[in-house]
Amino acid sequence: MEKDSGLTDTVLLLENYKEDSEMLHQSFRRAGFTGPVIVIEDDGFFPEDVLSVYQYFSGDFKASGKVPGKARYFNQINVPDYWEISGNNTNGKVRDLHHERGHIFYAEPKHKRLVRVVDWMDEKGNVRVSDHYNRYGALYARTFFSKNAKRFCKAYFDAEGRETILENFVTHDIILNRDGRVYVYKSKVDLILKLLEELNAMGSRIFFNSLSTPLFVSERMPAERQQDVLFWQEGARNDIPGNMQLILNGGAKRTKTIYVQKKDSYEKLIELGASKEVLAPLGFSYAYSRQNTFKNKALICTNSDRLEKGEELIKALPEMQFHIAALTEMSSKLMSLSRYQNVILYPGARSEMIEELFRSCDYYLDINHEAEIVSAVKQAFLHNQLILGFRQTLHNKAYVAPEHVFENQEEMIAFLNKVMGQKAIIKGQIDLQKKAAMSEEIAAYADLLK
Repeated sequence: MEKDSGLTDTVLLLENYKEDSEMLHQSFRRAGFTGPVIVIEDDGFFPEDVLSVYQYFSGDFKASGKVPGKARYFNQINVPDYWEISGNNTNGKVRDLHHERGHIFYAEPKHKRLVRVVDWMDEKGNVRVSDHYNRYGALYARTFFSKNAKRFCKAYFDAEGRETILENFVTHDIILNRDGRVYVYKSKVDLILKLLEELNAMGSRIFFNSLSTPLFVSERMPAERQQDVLFWQEGARNDIPGNMQLILNGGAKRTKTIYVQKKDSYEKLIELGASKEVLAPLGFSYAYSRQNTFKNKALICTNSDRLEKGEELIKALPEMQFHIAALTEMSSKLMSLSRYQNVILYPGARSEMIEELFRSCDYYLDINHEAEIVSAVKQAFLHNQLILGFRQTLHNKAYVAPEHVFENQEEMIAFLNKVMGQKAIIKGQIDLQKKAAMSEEIAAYADLLK
């Protein structure tokens, strides 16, 4: 990436790019934010407009023409002759006859089976090396482990496989090979400050989401103005973190405002005595994909045949049409539900079919046991579906109103009989769902950029 000649006014600095970080990024972009979004912990699968600290110094893989250009499917990693690669919708394995040699981890969504990391093991089954692949199919980093399975260093490569960065996890030193010269940085913070300097962003406001490295970066920057903002995304805990107390007590060099992005966390911090002058609740700005069509169509996504009270719901609600989708083939137990006229099954459903089901159904029933697939609850929320579940099967409570979590099928059946066909009631329940998820208007983020 070329050095930006213009001054960057605001930077969004994220510790990692997990779900909450992604939602914060998207909320700011929808509000018109055009500044750089920088992520510290690299997983190789960031969107085009997200800048990895390490990849910045390793060059542009997409433009290089030296890599596959798209993420590797699980069976496209290089292995010795006669070694076997196998995989399912959760992970993959590499075997040498009866010995497991490698463990393949997928990028999200996992059912696409795109390689993110491969752990390679020794004869005793201990991980010795992890290979990291990015969304262009390139091996961009390699982590090395000691004999006692502890990380001791990580090397980053450019598109031609040349080592660009070596990070020592014991000493915390970072060695950068660049333009024929070697630079040594004493910490990750120093490397990030070098990046901000090259982006002409040392005088910028910093919006960040962690009390660790991003806060340390903020504290090391010039203190002409105290306008940095922490977006706290962790759940409720029984104490106030020490670094947060620094901000709450006015001791931070540049940060004076904290926005808490989880309702239970905000309530707990207030209970613990955090100042409302510094602390405020702020959810995410969501882009909803559809409006409710008020049809009695419920969606269930599952790779398990264990649907909590599924058959009871189907029999008790003949006016409801149940659409049950799985990425895999269905067991005979699940297939037997097709005998009911109000059930349609989708075994081995492809992405296009699942997306169509999210667009066409108005209810999502989170009643499947085992793991969630296709981030179904979040997708249901973004498609304005009314999400209902049982307490023992709930997968992602952040998007479900407490009033829509039931103890037994009688409660859920009674609720559905009350709301089905009632447009005003359904709309009110979806508004309740959005409120529980702390859904914010775009204007709330636009105001932060002024």
